[in-house]
Amino acid sequence: MTNAPEPDDLLLSDAERLHALTALGDHYAAGRLDDSEFHARSGDVAASRTLSQLGASFRGLPGGVPLRSVDSMIVQSATEGGGELVPTSSSSRGAPAVRDADDDLEDLRRRGKLIESLDGVVIGVTLVSFLILQFVVGWSFAWIVWPSLALTLGIPRLILRYDDSDEEAYEKVKEADQKAREERLRAATDRIRELGDGRESRE
Repeated sequence: MTNAPEPDDLLLSDAERLHALTALGDHYAAGRLDDSEFHARSGDVAASRTLSQLGASFRGLPGGVPLRSVDSMIVQSATEGGGELVPTSSSSRGAPAVRDADDDLEDLRRRGKLIESLDGVVIGVTLVSFLILQFVVGWSFAWIVWPSLALTLGIPRLILRYDDSDEEAYEKVKEADQKAREERLRAATDRIRELGDGRESRE
């Protein structure tokens, strides 16, 4: 009778390695890994033969290894990247100015996203109110809800102390974040393709 292999000794298929590389690419795109870390870890994933060899490549990343052993079989977990960055405690000392700048940026992002959400709600409620007053109630002065929109949109900004300069800065930060994410996704895709081509050439 042949004993079932230990879970950590299960051999990886090409599809499972590709799944792990994709998950690593998601973490890279989310900003959790820098260029050198992603390059090194993705190379290790591509060279991994067993499930246990993937552990080091996902050390410190949320969700851990995106593959697990179930009844002597390897099953895929959902890739984790793309979400918000989770704040973690840091043991490093110094660089208070950098941390302050990071805190300011995170505060700007948080308030900007909240304002965007509230704007959507306010505009949606205003539109529904107009349609009800105009077509259901038949009130000829239903248009009056639109001039009040500027005031209604201004209330959340006043409460959150979110002025025009904050809005302009948030738009620039959002654009920069989007460009950085697109560049990391492109680099991750290129790296995965490069590693895949390397395996094909060796075979």
